[in-house]
Amino acid sequence: MPSHSDYCAELVRDADRDRYLAALFAPAQHRDALFALYAFNIEIARVRDKAREPMPGEIRLQWWREMLAGERAAEAAANPVAAALTETLRRYGFVAAPLLELIDAHTFDLYDEPMATVGELELYGIQTQAPLFAMAAGILAEGAALPETFTLDASVAMALAKILTDLARNASRRQLYIPLDIVDRHRVDREDIFAGQATAPVRGALAEMRALTRHHLAKAKDTLFAAPPQVLPAFLPLALIEPTLRRMDRDDDEPFKFEPLAAWRRQWLIWRAARNPARIFAV
Repeated sequence: MPSHSDYCAELVRDADRDRYLAALFAPAQHRDALFALYAFNIEIARVRDKAREPMPGEIRLQWWREMLAGERAAEAAANPVAAALTETLRRYGFVAAPLLELIDAHTFDLYDEPMATVGELELYGIQTQAPLFAMAAGILAEGAALPETFTLDASVAMALAKILTDLARNASRRQLYIPLDIVDRHRVDREDIFAGQATAPVRGALAEMRALTRHHLAKAKDTLFAAPPQVLPAFLPLALIEPTLRRMDRDDDEPFKFEPLAAWRRQWLIWRAARNPARIFAV
């Protein structure tokens, strides 16, 4: 029977390949903790896929809240992700509060209410991604806390990039993560998005989303260059954002038929960034 750590590593390898590859550039003694953190994120982020309806999803999220509060110790010990995460929190002296905020933010995913404003979207990005970046950096820094400012723009850029790449899947479920203020500014008919129609207004809104992503990626660059070098493996997946945006910039791009960068190229971009962290933000 595989260990809890092996289970988490396999889950991350299959469901979040980019973070899996990035973790391989971390010191070996920290990889199990990184895989536990990333496996937890996978479990939370895919609750809608598993539950399909809001109420079962709410129940699943509540289980994780109670687990983090220490209320389900016996059940957590039998769950490989929960057990590995509990050990990681204990080992590095982390508090669970940021992960509880991550869970609360992902409650939005269970419902079909649209994202109202850019500000709400940026907050969603911070709440869903900053705990991962901050705790991963803390793991790599032997439990030392990284200032919150180092993670905020990286978190928003990461969340926006994922929203852009997941556009077709979200549209098929009538989920609208593109903020209504952007939608309205470009006079987008929401039904065009849900139908997968790449009209001129839809393309204009997506172009603004890419510009917003680049804005936060540039600000992340300014702060991360001052970060301790040992924490940079936590941020290696950012190296895939700009190449992905450039593909979306092409005139022949079909936003509802997104094809990710080839696996070999993703691996090469992460390897290149690991050898030279400036490449994380290379244009």
